[in-house]
Amino acid sequence: MSCVRLIPVAVVLALAAQLRAAEDKPVAGSPPSAAAIADRVMHALGGPEAWNDTRYLRFEFAVDREGKTVVSRSHTWDKWTGRYRLEAKTKEGDPYTVLVNVNTREGSAWLKGKRLTGEEEKKYLEQAYATWVNDTYWLLMPYKMRDPGVILTLDGAEKKGNDTWDKVVLTFDGVGLTPKDKYWVYVNRDTGLVDKWEYILKGGPGPATPFLWKGWVRYGKVLLANDRVNPKDGTRIYFPVLEAPSTVPDTTFTSPEPAPAK
Repeated sequence: MSCVRLIPVAVVLALAAQLRAAEDKPVAGSPPSAAAIADRVMHALGGPEAWNDTRYLRFEFAVDREGKTVVSRSHTWDKWTGRYRLEAKTKEGDPYTVLVNVNTREGSAWLKGKRLTGEEEKKYLEQAYATWVNDTYWLLMPYKMRDPGVILTLDGAEKKGNDTWDKVVLTFDGVGLTPKDKYWVYVNRDTGLVDKWEYILKGGPGPATPFLWKGWVRYGKVLLANDRVNPKDGTRIYFPVLEAPSTVPDTTFTSPEPAPAK
């Protein structure tokens, strides 16, 4: 729910290692509640146990606009401990690396290979945390629908051809970096997966910005969509590297040097 360089994107609360597994069971004969639809999404993705058993995520977050890659940054995250590594470039093109624990927000940062200190390091740590929240939300929002502070409501359904989507509205009860953001999540009734979302940032007037969610693939125990496309202007947000490895070298989170090749 914050705007990160070059494209307005939304982020919410910091991702927790555990997700709510409670089921909201609808009354017989009544339409499903928004919470029940969110639970169905989680089941389609592999279920809360599969998500909680997934310890590491490694991915590259990329943005293409008008045929040019305008954002590219690399993440490695230990969900169980909060350890996190970010590799990216400044707007001037200078490489930097941040090693931080997203639970404590403590860590260290290097710019062009040189360790930063003081307020400059603090700035990079805060920026890395915001980037982590932003980029992981683009990747993992369907796993976050039942997080504490997320308010779910239904906004009817939409049909096209043989497909029907339930529209679940996500708003936020004072959580996240920009809690006035609002999402419409389109859940496919046949698959239980998210096919699209639309959002309005920071309580703005709209219109909502749409992105199609494409490329659902199983990574380890969980399903993740590796591609997002704005059907209006062709902007693409995607994950050219996406893995859920069972192990990660410890130096990934302790040394600014690149991890040794496999």
